[in-house]
Amino acid sequence: MTPRAGDRARYDRATAHLDAPVAIVDLEAFDANAADLVRRAGGKPIRVASKSVRCRALLERALAREGFAGIMSFTLDESLWLARAGFEDVLLAYPSADRAGFGELARDPKPAAAVTVMVDDVAQLDLIDASRAGGTEEVRVCLELDTALSLLGGRIRIGARRSPLREPAELAELARSVVRRPGFRLVGIMAYEGHVAGVGDAVAGRPLRSRAIRLMQSAARRELAERRAAVVRAVRAVAPDLEFVNGGGTGSVQHTAAEEAVTEIAAGSGFFVPRLFDHYTSFSGRPAALFAQPVVRRPGVGVVTVLGGGYPASGVAGPDRLPVPYLPEGLRYDPQEGAGEVQTPLLGSPADDLRIGDKVWFRHAKAGELCERFESLHLVEGDRITATVPTYRGEGRTFL
Repeated sequence: MTPRAGDRARYDRATAHLDAPVAIVDLEAFDANAADLVRRAGGKPIRVASKSVRCRALLERALAREGFAGIMSFTLDESLWLARAGFEDVLLAYPSADRAGFGELARDPKPAAAVTVMVDDVAQLDLIDASRAGGTEEVRVCLELDTALSLLGGRIRIGARRSPLREPAELAELARSVVRRPGFRLVGIMAYEGHVAGVGDAVAGRPLRSRAIRLMQSAARRELAERRAAVVRAVRAVAPDLEFVNGGGTGSVQHTAAEEAVTEIAAGSGFFVPRLFDHYTSFSGRPAALFAQPVVRRPGVGVVTVLGGGYPASGVAGPDRLPVPYLPEGLRYDPQEGAGEVQTPLLGSPADDLRIGDKVWFRHAKAGELCERFESLHLVEGDRITATVPTYRGEGRTFL
């Protein structure tokens, strides 16, 4: 029996009493992935990216481990909810226009002490001030640095379009705006190098493309390390009491941790290891989060149909954004139908061994987005479910 076949047998036994669709997290794999993140971080604390987990119980499990400290959230509403639930260090990774949320933040000392908001424009400070509604609590602020690799005088840009702040002088100027402004405190800098941390450099069957990605990422790491250090020096000259400099992501943990200017790393997808994180030379993880769909039809030889399963991930639409049939090994989509809204035909010889009601296990393309489809996660240890915990959705919270 192959390791994957062994996993399938365990998951089928653990969920034999449950009807699919069903989602699980293999805790042994989750914990092993967490340990590998800590190893790669080399002693620097890891801030857990909540968008890639979206389950409070698993956020708490991660933070209970040595080497992890703080949450990186994705909306202000989520940040406030986590702070009210007792999470004491929540960095909002994206700017917000949630006026009601900022009003609550400025009125309530508990979330004001726990939540740090992201800014990259004075207009965002103006919006926060206009939303205070009489609240006098100091708002903790983090500045975001654009990490994109710029080539040929800016004619070529590689990296996500996030912050407009790129040069040390630009961040220092916004830092001065923050520290001069009553009601705000500058506490951090964040820089997410998604073109390094979120792009696999070992594309299956594409050796030339893989080499090109590795060359690009090597150049991007060198350029960003130099520029990030200069930015930190410039901002610390304005605000010497900065609490943190956050960088990285699952795919670049060890590289970013090696930069002296960086004080903490962000990671989230590395806990679940979805399919988009299969193709890295710098690390390998164990798939920890899976979902099962039930076989509901057997249309012919080498074909079964499962219920639903069309759970595409965000990003540029394409085959790599689809879940992948994982267990049993050897199933594939019908190219004329793909992953369907209500039914999904699957092709391959393993289909002939499946019966009505059997489970087919899938891996999502991304990590936390799986939790938007399920109200609960069944936590598996060995061949048993040892707990069932709600996702954000299961707690009635859908933040985006």
